[in-house]
Amino acid sequence: MPSRIVIAGVFLGVLVLAAAGGPALAAAPDWMAVEQALGKTGQLQAGDVFRVGMPRTDLSVTVKGVAVKAGFALGSYAAFKQVGDQAMVMGDLVLLDQEVPAVTSGLLSGGLDVTAVHNHLNEMSPHVMYVHYEGHGDAVQLAKSLRQALSASGTPLGSPAPPAAAGGPVLDTKPIEQALGRPGREIGAGVFQVTAARAEAITAMGHPLLPAMGIATVMNFQPMGEGRAAITGDFVLLDKEVNPVARTLRQHDIDVTALHNHGLQDSPRLFYMHFWATDDAVKLARGLKAALDQTNSAR
Repeated sequence: MPSRIVIAGVFLGVLVLAAAGGPALAAAPDWMAVEQALGKTGQLQAGDVFRVGMPRTDLSVTVKGVAVKAGFALGSYAAFKQVGDQAMVMGDLVLLDQEVPAVTSGLLSGGLDVTAVHNHLNEMSPHVMYVHYEGHGDAVQLAKSLRQALSASGTPLGSPAPPAAAGGPVLDTKPIEQALGRPGREIGAGVFQVTAARAEAITAMGHPLLPAMGIATVMNFQPMGEGRAAITGDFVLLDKEVNPVARTLRQHDIDVTALHNHGLQDSPRLFYMHFWATDDAVKLARGLKAALDQTNSAR
């Protein structure tokens, strides 16, 4: 049978099922309505992932005496994706210690699952925790539940914050990209980010988990002047990669600050290793590249 006849028949079958009240293709979520419900604008990214950033611009946090920018280490986010006839959302929330109980209660009462609660960095002042979450259902209702939970925190929602003032030290990013062998991008206020996706497919309950949903190694650089930078982020690892990466980071004087899960049902099972260091930016990039070479990252 010619392929065009098969395609036409399938299309006609979908129309007939829809007309009869049977199953039909799910409509894409109204992302503008999601933005309105959450109180923050987002962007549609690769793989039809709608990602909303909610940085904690209200906080003034230092790590080992270094003032960290919101985009560097304080970036709450929500990543939405349509999966079959419903949406899923996952992400993590940057919270002060005293905000954690009420926000986690709000997530749970709103039908969202808490998948991890932990630190990412050490010697933070004030101390900050990170709550990872996941939910499934109507995208707008998920956004409403998330906003209600966040109302127990100081997370800035509603009108966008004014842009950060220009000025301060800058980085020469080309040598960083050359050392890492990957392109990067500025993510605001001088913070430079390089990411690396896993080479293998990652799923949860049979559904793909994509880099834009937080399933990628992230390496952030914050300029400190005179070619120096602070670095942080996390490596996404299989169990067999954990100690080779930790060993390599320490050999390059990069601190391992946390090791944990972010999700509950990822396959293959993933571990996230967070790190911190301050030094010459290119030297640090070389150390990160050596660690990245211990992983099955996409080229």
